[in-house]
Amino acid sequence: MKISYQWLGEHIKTESLPSPQAVAKQLTFKTVEVESVTVPGELLEHIVVGKIVSIEKHPNADKLKVCKVEIGKGKLEKGSLQIVCGGTNIREGMKVALGKIGAKVRWHGQGDLVELKATEIRGVKSFGMICAADEIGLGEMFAKKEEKEIIDLSKWKLGIGAPLVQALGLNDIIFDIDNKSLSNRPDLFGHYGIAREISAIFNVPLRPYNPPAIKKGKDLKLSVKVTDKRLCPRYMAVALGGITVGASPLWLQNRLRAAGLRPINNIVDITNYVMYEIGQPLHAFDALRLTPSSPPPTRGRMGGGFSIVVRRAKTGEKFVTLDGKERVLSKDMLMITDGEKNLAVAGVIGGAESGVNQSTTSIIFEAANFDALSVRKTAATLGLRTDSSTRFEKSLDPTQTEAALRRAVEMTLMLCPRARVISNIADASYYHLDRGPIVISEDFVSERVGALIPKKTIIKRLRSLGFRVKEKGKKIAVTVPTWRATKDISIAEDLVEEIVRLHGYERISARFPIFSITPPPRNSLHRLERRMKELLAYEFGYTETYNYSFESPEWLARLDEKTETHLELNNPIAKDRPLVREHMIPNLLMNVEANLHRFDRVALFEIGRVFWGKEMGEFADNKKKERLPKQPTLLGLVYAAKGEAQPYFQAAEAMKGVFDRLGVGVTFHKIASSRGACPAPQINPDTKLENKNQKQLWCGIHPHRFAEMRINDKPIGLIGELHPELQERVGIPYRVAMVEVNLNDVVSLLTERARYQPVPKYPDVTRDVAFFIDRDIQHATIAEKIQRADPLIASAELFDVFDGKNLPAGKKSMAYHIVYRSPDRTLTAEEVNLAHGRVVARLEKEFGADIRK
Repeated sequence: MKISYQWLGEHIKTESLPSPQAVAKQLTFKTVEVESVTVPGELLEHIVVGKIVSIEKHPNADKLKVCKVEIGKGKLEKGSLQIVCGGTNIREGMKVALGKIGAKVRWHGQGDLVELKATEIRGVKSFGMICAADEIGLGEMFAKKEEKEIIDLSKWKLGIGAPLVQALGLNDIIFDIDNKSLSNRPDLFGHYGIAREISAIFNVPLRPYNPPAIKKGKDLKLSVKVTDKRLCPRYMAVALGGITVGASPLWLQNRLRAAGLRPINNIVDITNYVMYEIGQPLHAFDALRLTPSSPPPTRGRMGGGFSIVVRRAKTGEKFVTLDGKERVLSKDMLMITDGEKNLAVAGVIGGAESGVNQSTTSIIFEAANFDALSVRKTAATLGLRTDSSTRFEKSLDPTQTEAALRRAVEMTLMLCPRARVISNIADASYYHLDRGPIVISEDFVSERVGALIPKKTIIKRLRSLGFRVKEKGKKIAVTVPTWRATKDISIAEDLVEEIVRLHGYERISARFPIFSITPPPRNSLHRLERRMKELLAYEFGYTETYNYSFESPEWLARLDEKTETHLELNNPIAKDRPLVREHMIPNLLMNVEANLHRFDRVALFEIGRVFWGKEMGEFADNKKKERLPKQPTLLGLVYAAKGEAQPYFQAAEAMKGVFDRLGVGVTFHKIASSRGACPAPQINPDTKLENKNQKQLWCGIHPHRFAEMRINDKPIGLIGELHPELQERVGIPYRVAMVEVNLNDVVSLLTERARYQPVPKYPDVTRDVAFFIDRDIQHATIAEKIQRADPLIASAELFDVFDGKNLPAGKKSMAYHIVYRSPDRTLTAEEVNLAHGRVVARLEKEFGADIRK
C-alpha cells in the first residue's frame, strides 16, 4: 500500500515531525513495515512551467522550429530562452514543461536519463528542451496522445517559471508499506489510520475525522432490505442529483496517483479517495439505471423510490461485472440488487449495467459492511481480488460506514456545484461490537513484558491510540475503540502488545528468562517412530511415504475390505475419499500399484495414526464426558519386486533386523483357526487374533502366507502376502508382502526387553540343511524341532522356500542356516558333524523329510 506524505498532512501536522525517513523508521519499529521511501518529483528538478511567446521556422530543418519560451527569471532575453523543438502540437501562448540546462530527461521516453546542456542544432543554439510527458516520467498523468506530443499545460492556472513539481502538486513523498504487515490491522488500510499511529508514536495532535452531517432530501425515498444479516451487518445509502460526471481536479488526481490509483472520473475518484483515506470501500450506482420500487409522481422527473435488496445469489446465476466479464455465481455469494436485477457482488465489484458513466446525472452512494469470510471466499471463487475485497476480508469497523458516506457526500457537493442530496439516508444496522472493558494492571503488564512500565505510561500509550481508560484502584479498565474491536483487540495480552510496541521494544533489556532446566518427559512413542524410520530407511533400504489419512470406498471394495466400521467425514477434502483410514495397508497398496509400472522394485513404509470409530480412545476435553475414537499409531510396510517369488521373507527379514536393533526379538507364529486357512480372498471368519486390541487388515490376505508377529510371546502385528486374486484385481503385477505393526503395543513391550548378554567368547559354526517336505507343514513347527535337536544349536534361520514346478507332488523345498556354538569351548568338526547329524535324523523321523544332498 502506498501512503502519501502530503495526504497525511491533512490529518496531522507533518511539519512537527522529524524527517520522513525517521517517521518511516519508527513506523517500521512500532506498527507496519515501510519497505521504501520515494520522492516522485526528484526527476523533475530544473524543469519549470514555460510559455511559448514566439515560434519561427528553423532555417536549416523543415521539421524543427525555433521557439522563444518565457520562464520568468531567465538569463537570456529578459526571462526567455531560445529552444529548438520538433513538437507538432506547439503554438504561441501555449504553456509547456521546459527542461532547463541541468535537467535530466529520456529522449523520446526511452533509454537512460540524459542531462541537458546548451547545444547547437543545425546551426541554431538551443538552451533547453520543451518536454513530452513520457520524456520526464509523466506518461501516466496525461492522455496517450500527449505522451508522444509536447505537454500542454494551458488548461491549468500555473505560474510562469514555477518549478513543475510544485505547479503540478508532485512535491510529495511516498511510503510503500508491505500489505502483509497490515493483515490484522484493517484500521491501517487508509491514510487516517496511519496518521493516527504517527500521532501516537510522536505525540502530535490528530485532527478529528468528522465530515458534516448529511441533510436529507425529499425527492425520492430509499429503503434497504437485508435478507442475511450475518453476511451484511450494516448497509447505508443516499441519493444525490444534479451530478455532472467529468475529470477530477488536479489535486484529487495527484492524491490518487500517489496512492497507486488511476483517476477515472470525479464520482469514481471520490469513492476511491474515501477508501484510501479511511479504509472504507464505497460504491456509486447510476440511479436512473436502477429499477424504481415506486414511479415518480411526474414522468421525466426524478422521484418515486428505490429499494436496495441485499440477498444471497442463486446457484448458476450469471452477472456481468464492471470489467465486462460474465461471472457465474453461487448461493454462498452475497449480491446487491434493486429488487429485480443485480447491481453488484457485495464487497468485491459492481455491475456493468449500473455503473456511473458520462451521462449519469443522479447517483446512489453505498457504504456497507460485509462479512469478512464471505467476501474472501467470493473473491477467491471468482478469481477477482479488488481493493474493496482486500479491505472487507480484514473485518472492517461497521461504524465507519457513516463517516465514509458523509465524506463522499461532502466531496460530491464540493466538486459538483449543482449537486444536492435528494433522498433520505437509508441505514440497515444489525452489528454488535464487543468493546470490553478489558481489565489490566501495572503488574500484569510488567510481568509479561519483563520490564517495569509505570501505570501513567500505560494509560498514556493506550489513550494515544484511541482507547478509553478508567482507573479503578490498581486496576485499569480499557474500552476498545470500534476500529480495533473487529477481531483485533479482544484479550488483555493484546493490550500488552499495544503498550510495549509504543513504549519501544528497544527499551526492554535483553536477558535470559529464569526457568527450570529439568528435561521434559520423554515421549517413548515418538522416539520409537523416529528410530524405526531411521532403521528402515538407512539400513534396510525402504522409502518412507506420506499418504492422506483418507480412503476411497471404491479402492477398499476392490481389496474386499468392509467399510461398515469406518468413520466418514462430513466435509471431505477429496470427494472420492470420504472415509478415515482404519489401516495403513490400503493406501500403501495404491502406492505399490502406481510405482510398479515404473520401477522393478518397490519397498515402502509409512508410520501414522489410524482411527477406529467403534472403539473408545482418549477423552475429547477436560470435562471427560465424550471420548474420541481410538487412534493407535501403526507402522505399515509393503515390499514387491520383479522376479521375487517370496517377498514375505524379505519383509520378515527387515522386521527381524529392525527389532534386533531395538534390542528385542520378534517371532512369527501361525494363527490358530478352527477351520484352517482361508482358501478365498475373504479370510476365514473363524480366524481369531490373540491380541483383542488389534484391528489389522485381514481381508484379502494369502491363506498360507501370513503370521502373527510377537515380542515376548505378546502380539504386536501381522505379516503376510496379498491374495493372488486381489493382486490381479487391483493391477499389481508381482507378489506383495504386507506388514502392519501396532507401535503402541511395541512401546509397552520395549520396557520388558531381555537383559543384554555378552558377546560369545567362542566362534560360531554355520551349517546349511535343505530338504523336501510336505507342503502343509509350517516353518514354526520345523524350527522348533530343529532347535531342540541338540544343545549346541544357537539358532535356526529359514532362508529359502521353493514351491513350484519340478517338485514331487504335494512337496515344497526349504533351506535353513543352523548356527552351532558352545559357551565354554571352541567346537571341533566332529562335534558339529554329530550335532548336525542329529538335526538331519530328527527331520527325517519327525517329518519324513527328504534331505537334499
